[in-house]
Amino acid sequence: MPQRPEELVELLPGAEPFLAREAAVGAPEERAGLVLVHDLAGDFDAAHAGTLAGAHLLASLPHEVIARFDADSLVDYRAHRPRMTFNSDRYEGFAAPEILLHAVEDDAGSTFLLLHGAEPDYAWERFVAAVAGLVERLGVTSVVALQAIPMPVPHTRPVTVTAHATRRQLIEKYPVYWGEMRIPGSVSALLELRLGEAGVDALGVAAHVPHYLAQATYPAASLTLIEHLGELTGLHLPGEALREAAEANRTEIDEQIARSPENTAVVAALEQQYDSFAAAREGTDLLSGGEVPSAEEIGAEFERFLADQDRKRPRD
Repeated sequence: MPQRPEELVELLPGAEPFLAREAAVGAPEERAGLVLVHDLAGDFDAAHAGTLAGAHLLASLPHEVIARFDADSLVDYRAHRPRMTFNSDRYEGFAAPEILLHAVEDDAGSTFLLLHGAEPDYAWERFVAAVAGLVERLGVTSVVALQAIPMPVPHTRPVTVTAHATRRQLIEKYPVYWGEMRIPGSVSALLELRLGEAGVDALGVAAHVPHYLAQATYPAASLTLIEHLGELTGLHLPGEALREAAEANRTEIDEQIARSPENTAVVAALEQQYDSFAAAREGTDLLSGGEVPSAEEIGAEFERFLADQDRKRPRD
C-alpha cells in the first residue's frame, strides 16, 4: 500500500511550539510570518552550491531538528549509494541519507525553518503534499528554494542568479531574462508549483555556476545564495566563513586555469562576452548585471549537465 503523505514525515518534540502557536492563530493575518528554506541536494545543485549554503547555515547558527522524513522510502540507494565504513575485516558504519527539517535561529534571534538533505527519487507528489501539510500545520507563510545551475559565465565576475516565484510581486527587483522553456523537473520546482496552486507564497533563487566548475565546489555561489536569501526574507544570516572559503577557492581556480593556455583563452572569451552584455544592459540589475544566453542555450546547458551527472552514477 502506498504511504499517505503524512506517513512520510515524523514530527519530533521540537515541533510542538510551532504547532501550539499555529493552533492559537485565529486568522491568517495573525500568523508570525515563518519562512521555510529548502536546499534539497539533487541534479539542480551545480557545484553543490545550495547544499553548501544550507550546511553553512547549520554550522553557523543554533538549530534543532523538528521533523524527519522517511528517506528509506524516498531515496534510490542504488542511484546514490550511501557511504559505508569498512575497517580491516568488518563493516563499522553506514551513512544513511537524511531529509530533515530544522528550526534555525538567525543572528537577530528570528526563527526560520530549513529543509535540508537528499532530493527524493520517489513519490514526488506525496513528498510535496507532506511538505505542504507541514507548511499549513507549522504556520509557514513563505517558502524559499536555494539552487544552482551551470551557465557559460566566468568565475572572475560576480555570481548572477535567476529568480522565480509564484507571484511576480515577490521578486519585482529581478528582471525576466527569457521566455518559456521546457527543462527537466525537480522536487523543488514541483513544490513551488503546488504551493502556488494552493495560494502559498513560494520563490527561489538559482545561482549561475561557471559550467567548467559545475562538478567542483564553488563557495562563491553559496555565498551569493545566502546573500539573496537574506535580502528576500529579511533574515540576518552569517556569510564570513563562506566569503573566506570563496576567496581561497578563487585563488586555487586562478592557479589551475593559468596552467593551461586553452583554459585561459576560454575564460577570457567568457569575460569578454559577460562584460559586453553587462555594458549593453547597464542600468538593469541581477544583483550583479549581465545578460544571459537564450532559452535554447539554457536548455542545452541543463541537458549536458544532467547527462554528465547521470554518467557519473554507479551502474550495476
